[in-house]
Amino acid sequence: MMAIEAEDLKKRFGDVEALKGVSFKVKRGEIFGFLGPNGAGKTTTVRILTGIIKPDFGKARVNGYDVVEETLKAKESIGVLPEVSNAYPDLTAWQNIMLIASLYGMRKRDAEARANELLKEFGIYERKDAKVRGFSKGMKQRLMLCMALISDPEILFLDEPTSGLDVQSARMIREKILEIANERKTVFLTSHNMDEVNMMCDRIAIINRGKIVTIDTPERLKSRVGGSVAIEVSFGGKVELNIENAEKVGDKYVIYTTDPYKTICEVVDFARKSSAEIVSINTRTPTLEDAFLKLLEAEG
Repeated sequence: MMAIEAEDLKKRFGDVEALKGVSFKVKRGEIFGFLGPNGAGKTTTVRILTGIIKPDFGKARVNGYDVVEETLKAKESIGVLPEVSNAYPDLTAWQNIMLIASLYGMRKRDAEARANELLKEFGIYERKDAKVRGFSKGMKQRLMLCMALISDPEILFLDEPTSGLDVQSARMIREKILEIANERKTVFLTSHNMDEVNMMCDRIAIINRGKIVTIDTPERLKSRVGGSVAIEVSFGGKVELNIENAEKVGDKYVIYTTDPYKTICEVVDFARKSSAEIVSINTRTPTLEDAFLKLLEAEG
Protein backbone atom coordinates (compact mmCIF):
# COMPACT_ATOMS: atom_id res chain seq x y z
CA MET A 1 0.00 0.00 0.00
CA MET A 2 1.25 3.46 -0.92
CA ALA A 3 1.49 6.16 1.73
CA ILE A 4 -0.08 8.82 -0.50
CA GLU A 5 -2.02 8.47 -3.75
CA ALA A 6 -3.39 11.31 -5.86
CA GLU A 7 -5.47 10.42 -8.89
CA ASP A 8 -6.53 13.02 -11.47
CA LEU A 9 -7.07 15.78 -8.91
CA LYS A 10 -8.81 18.87 -10.25
CA LYS A 11 -9.69 22.05 -8.41
CA ARG A 12 -11.02 25.41 -9.53
CA PHE A 13 -11.33 28.68 -7.61
CA GLY A 14 -13.65 30.90 -9.62
CA ASP A 15 -11.99 31.46 -12.98
CA VAL A 16 -8.68 30.00 -11.83
CA GLU A 17 -8.05 26.32 -12.56
CA ALA A 18 -5.60 25.51 -9.77
CA LEU A 19 -5.24 21.79 -10.50
CA LYS A 20 -5.73 20.24 -13.93
CA GLY A 21 -5.55 16.51 -13.27
CA VAL A 22 -2.72 15.92 -10.80
CA SER A 23 -1.67 12.29 -10.25
CA PHE A 24 1.24 10.77 -8.30
CA LYS A 25 2.07 8.12 -5.70
CA VAL A 26 4.36 8.33 -2.67
CA LYS A 27 5.95 5.20 -1.27
CA ARG A 28 6.12 4.40 2.44
CA GLY A 29 9.35 5.50 4.06
CA GLU A 30 10.08 7.94 1.24
CA ILE A 31 11.03 11.61 1.44
CA PHE A 32 9.05 13.01 -1.47
CA GLY A 33 9.81 16.52 -2.69
CA PHE A 34 7.01 18.60 -4.22
CA LEU A 35 8.40 21.56 -6.14
CA GLY A 36 6.99 24.30 -8.30
CA PRO A 37 6.95 28.07 -8.76
CA ASN A 38 4.51 30.23 -6.81
CA GLY A 39 0.96 29.65 -7.98
CA ALA A 40 1.79 26.26 -9.52
CA GLY A 41 -0.70 24.31 -7.38
CA LYS A 42 1.50 23.06 -4.53
CA THR A 43 -0.55 24.53 -1.69
CA THR A 44 -3.86 23.45 -3.22
CA THR A 45 -2.58 19.88 -3.56
CA VAL A 46 -1.34 19.78 0.04
CA ARG A 47 -4.61 21.25 1.34
CA ILE A 48 -6.52 18.47 -0.43
CA LEU A 49 -4.20 15.74 0.88
CA THR A 50 -4.48 17.04 4.44
CA GLY A 51 -8.28 17.25 4.30
CA ILE A 52 -8.61 21.03 4.45
CA ILE A 53 -10.41 21.37 1.13
CA LYS A 54 -12.13 18.92 -1.22
CA PRO A 55 -11.18 18.34 -4.85
CA ASP A 56 -13.73 19.11 -7.55
CA PHE A 57 -12.75 15.88 -9.26
CA GLY A 58 -10.42 12.94 -8.63
CA LYS A 59 -9.41 10.87 -5.65
CA ALA A 60 -6.78 11.14 -2.95
CA ARG A 61 -5.81 8.56 -0.34
CA VAL A 62 -3.52 9.08 2.63
CA ASN A 63 -2.38 6.00 4.54
CA GLY A 64 -5.03 4.08 2.62
CA TYR A 65 -7.90 6.38 3.64
CA ASP A 66 -9.93 8.45 1.21
CA VAL A 67 -9.37 12.08 2.22
CA VAL A 68 -12.97 13.00 1.40
CA GLU A 69 -14.93 9.95 2.56
CA GLU A 70 -12.64 9.05 5.49
CA THR A 71 -11.27 12.47 6.39
CA LEU A 72 -10.92 11.91 10.14
CA LYS A 73 -9.07 8.59 9.77
CA ALA A 74 -6.76 10.14 7.18
CA LYS A 75 -6.02 13.11 9.45
CA GLU A 76 -5.29 10.85 12.43
CA SER A 77 -2.30 9.36 10.61
CA ILE A 78 -0.62 12.62 9.58
CA GLY A 79 1.33 15.47 11.10
CA VAL A 80 1.49 18.88 9.43
CA LEU A 81 4.11 21.62 9.64
CA PRO A 82 2.69 24.67 7.79
CA GLU A 83 4.94 27.42 6.44
CA VAL A 84 3.29 30.01 8.70
CA SER A 85 3.30 29.29 12.43
CA ASN A 86 -0.04 28.09 13.81
CA ALA A 87 1.12 28.00 17.43
CA TYR A 88 -0.94 30.19 19.76
CA PRO A 89 1.36 33.06 20.82
CA ASP A 90 -0.30 33.64 24.23
CA LEU A 91 0.00 29.97 25.22
CA THR A 92 3.19 28.36 26.44
CA ALA A 93 5.10 25.82 24.36
CA TRP A 94 3.81 23.08 26.66
CA GLN A 95 0.20 24.24 26.38
CA ASN A 96 0.41 24.34 22.59
CA ILE A 97 1.72 20.77 22.40
CA MET A 98 -0.85 19.48 24.89
CA LEU A 99 -3.61 21.15 22.88
CA ILE A 100 -2.57 19.29 19.73
CA ALA A 101 -2.25 16.04 21.69
CA SER A 102 -5.81 16.43 22.97
CA LEU A 103 -7.08 16.97 19.42
CA TYR A 104 -5.55 13.62 18.48
CA GLY A 105 -7.21 12.01 21.51
CA MET A 106 -3.93 11.01 23.14
CA ARG A 107 -3.88 9.83 26.75
CA LYS A 108 -2.47 12.52 29.03
CA ARG A 109 0.36 10.34 30.36
CA ASP A 110 1.46 9.33 26.86
CA ALA A 111 1.21 12.91 25.60
CA GLU A 112 3.31 14.30 28.45
CA ALA A 113 6.03 11.67 27.98
CA ARG A 114 6.17 12.27 24.24
CA ALA A 115 6.17 16.07 24.68
CA ASN A 116 9.06 15.96 27.16
CA GLU A 117 11.03 13.76 24.78
CA LEU A 118 10.46 16.03 21.77
CA LEU A 119 11.14 19.29 23.64
CA LYS A 120 14.45 17.95 24.90
CA GLU A 121 15.38 16.58 21.48
CA PHE A 122 14.79 19.97 19.85
CA GLY A 123 16.54 21.93 22.58
CA ILE A 124 13.59 23.98 23.84
CA TYR A 125 12.70 22.04 27.00
CA GLU A 126 13.98 24.84 29.23
CA ARG A 127 11.49 27.23 27.55
CA LYS A 128 8.48 24.91 27.73
CA ASP A 129 6.66 27.14 30.22
CA ALA A 130 7.38 30.37 28.32
CA LYS A 131 4.78 31.97 26.06
CA VAL A 132 5.41 31.43 22.37
CA ARG A 133 5.09 35.17 21.71
CA GLY A 134 8.67 35.63 22.92
CA PHE A 135 10.17 32.81 20.81
CA SER A 136 12.56 33.42 17.93
CA LYS A 137 11.62 32.12 14.47
CA GLY A 138 13.94 29.15 14.94
CA MET A 139 12.41 28.25 18.30
CA LYS A 140 8.88 28.58 16.87
CA GLN A 141 9.79 26.27 14.00
CA ARG A 142 11.21 23.69 16.40
CA LEU A 143 8.05 23.92 18.50
CA MET A 144 5.91 23.54 15.38
CA LEU A 145 7.78 20.36 14.49
CA CYS A 146 7.21 19.07 18.03
CA MET A 147 3.51 19.75 17.58
CA ALA A 148 3.49 17.96 14.21
CA LEU A 149 5.27 14.93 15.72
CA ILE A 150 3.41 14.66 19.03
CA SER A 151 1.03 11.94 17.74
CA ASP A 152 3.92 9.97 16.20
CA PRO A 153 2.33 10.21 12.72
CA GLU A 154 2.94 7.77 9.88
CA ILE A 155 3.06 10.60 7.34
CA LEU A 156 4.48 14.09 7.81
CA PHE A 157 3.65 17.07 5.58
CA LEU A 158 6.30 19.79 5.76
CA ASP A 159 5.95 23.18 4.08
CA GLU A 160 9.24 25.12 3.89
CA PRO A 161 10.47 23.62 7.20
CA THR A 162 13.78 25.53 7.33
CA SER A 163 12.79 28.80 5.63
CA GLY A 164 14.45 31.79 7.29
CA LEU A 165 16.17 29.74 9.98
CA ASP A 166 19.71 30.07 11.27
CA VAL A 167 22.19 27.40 10.20
CA GLN A 168 22.04 25.47 13.48
CA SER A 169 18.23 25.26 13.59
CA ALA A 170 18.02 24.34 9.89
CA ARG A 171 20.54 21.54 10.30
CA MET A 172 18.75 20.19 13.37
CA ILE A 173 15.45 20.04 11.50
CA ARG A 174 17.02 18.41 8.43
CA GLU A 175 18.65 15.76 10.59
CA LYS A 176 15.33 15.03 12.29
CA ILE A 177 13.57 14.69 8.93
CA LEU A 178 16.15 12.11 7.83
CA GLU A 179 15.72 10.24 11.11
CA ILE A 180 11.95 10.14 10.60
CA ALA A 181 12.40 8.62 7.13
CA ASN A 182 14.82 6.03 8.53
CA GLU A 183 11.99 4.91 10.83
CA ARG A 184 10.00 3.98 7.68
CA LYS A 185 7.76 7.01 8.05
CA THR A 186 6.85 9.11 5.04
CA VAL A 187 7.74 12.77 4.51
CA PHE A 188 6.01 15.01 1.95
CA LEU A 189 8.22 18.07 1.58
CA THR A 190 7.52 21.34 -0.23
CA SER A 191 10.45 23.74 -0.40
CA HIS A 192 12.14 26.39 -2.53
CA ASN A 193 15.53 25.37 -1.12
CA MET A 194 16.92 23.26 -3.97
CA ASP A 195 20.07 22.22 -2.07
CA GLU A 196 17.92 20.96 0.78
CA VAL A 197 15.60 19.02 -1.53
CA ASN A 198 18.56 17.55 -3.41
CA MET A 199 20.16 16.49 -0.15
CA MET A 200 17.13 14.80 1.42
CA CYS A 201 14.58 13.65 -1.16
CA ASP A 202 14.35 10.17 -2.66
CA ARG A 203 12.12 11.41 -5.48
CA ILE A 204 10.82 14.78 -6.61
CA ALA A 205 7.64 15.87 -8.38
CA ILE A 206 7.65 19.19 -10.22
CA ILE A 207 4.28 20.88 -10.68
CA ASN A 208 3.59 23.88 -12.90
CA ARG A 209 0.32 25.55 -13.89
CA GLY A 210 -1.70 22.87 -12.14
CA LYS A 211 -0.05 19.92 -13.90
CA ILE A 212 2.74 17.51 -12.95
CA VAL A 213 5.73 18.20 -15.22
CA THR A 214 7.80 15.20 -14.13
CA ILE A 215 8.56 12.83 -11.24
CA ASP A 216 12.04 11.40 -10.82
CA THR A 217 15.06 11.09 -8.53
CA PRO A 218 17.24 14.20 -8.03
CA GLU A 219 20.17 12.67 -9.93
CA ARG A 220 18.06 11.68 -12.92
CA LEU A 221 16.50 15.14 -13.03
CA LYS A 222 19.95 16.73 -13.04
CA SER A 223 21.05 14.44 -15.87
CA ARG A 224 18.32 15.96 -18.07
CA VAL A 225 20.06 19.34 -18.22
CA GLY A 226 21.92 18.23 -21.33
CA GLY A 227 25.57 18.26 -20.27
CA SER A 228 27.71 16.63 -17.63
CA VAL A 229 29.43 19.91 -16.68
CA ALA A 230 28.32 23.54 -16.44
CA ILE A 231 30.88 26.22 -17.34
CA GLU A 232 30.23 29.57 -15.68
CA VAL A 233 32.03 32.59 -17.07
CA SER A 234 31.75 36.31 -16.39
CA PHE A 235 33.29 39.16 -18.36
CA GLY A 236 34.29 42.70 -17.59
CA GLY A 237 31.90 45.03 -19.40
CA LYS A 238 29.08 44.16 -21.77
CA VAL A 239 29.82 41.06 -23.86
CA GLU A 240 27.65 38.90 -26.15
CA LEU A 241 29.09 35.38 -25.91
CA ASN A 242 28.47 33.67 -29.26
CA ILE A 243 29.06 30.05 -28.29
CA GLU A 244 26.65 27.16 -28.73
CA ASN A 245 24.45 26.49 -25.65
CA ALA A 246 25.64 29.68 -23.89
CA GLU A 247 22.88 31.14 -21.72
CA LYS A 248 22.92 34.50 -19.94
CA VAL A 249 22.17 34.07 -16.22
CA GLY A 250 22.45 37.29 -14.22
CA ASP A 251 25.91 38.75 -14.85
CA LYS A 252 27.31 35.40 -16.03
CA TYR A 253 27.06 33.05 -18.97
CA VAL A 254 26.43 29.34 -18.36
CA ILE A 255 27.31 26.67 -20.93
CA TYR A 256 26.29 23.04 -20.39
CA THR A 257 28.70 20.66 -22.06
CA THR A 258 30.01 17.08 -22.14
CA ASP A 259 33.47 18.34 -23.18
CA PRO A 260 34.52 21.02 -20.66
CA TYR A 261 38.10 21.31 -21.98
CA LYS A 262 36.92 22.11 -25.51
CA THR A 263 34.30 24.56 -24.23
CA ILE A 264 36.78 26.43 -22.03
CA CYS A 265 39.15 26.72 -25.01
CA GLU A 266 36.28 28.16 -27.08
CA VAL A 267 35.53 30.72 -24.36
CA VAL A 268 39.19 31.76 -24.12
CA ASP A 269 39.48 32.01 -27.93
CA PHE A 270 36.32 34.14 -28.03
CA ALA A 271 37.69 36.46 -25.34
CA ARG A 272 41.02 36.83 -27.15
CA LYS A 273 39.44 37.59 -30.53
CA SER A 274 36.89 40.03 -29.12
CA SER A 275 39.31 41.65 -26.64
CA ALA A 276 36.93 40.74 -23.79
CA GLU A 277 38.25 40.46 -20.25
CA ILE A 278 37.40 37.20 -18.46
CA VAL A 279 36.73 38.09 -14.83
CA SER A 280 36.05 34.51 -13.68
CA ILE A 281 35.54 31.06 -15.15
CA ASN A 282 34.40 28.02 -13.16
CA THR A 283 33.23 24.48 -13.77
CA ARG A 284 30.51 22.66 -11.83
CA THR A 285 28.12 19.79 -12.32
CA PRO A 286 24.51 20.76 -13.16
CA THR A 287 22.40 21.40 -10.06
CA LEU A 288 18.83 20.54 -9.23
CA GLU A 289 18.03 24.23 -9.69
CA ASP A 290 19.39 24.00 -13.24
CA ALA A 291 17.15 21.01 -13.94
CA PHE A 292 14.14 22.70 -12.34
CA LEU A 293 14.52 25.84 -14.46
CA LYS A 294 15.19 23.86 -17.64
CA LEU A 295 12.06 21.73 -17.17
CA LEU A 296 9.89 24.77 -16.50
CA GLU A 297 11.37 26.52 -19.52
CA ALA A 298 10.54 23.49 -21.68
CA GLU A 299 6.93 23.73 -20.49
CA GLY A 300 6.75 27.23 -21.94
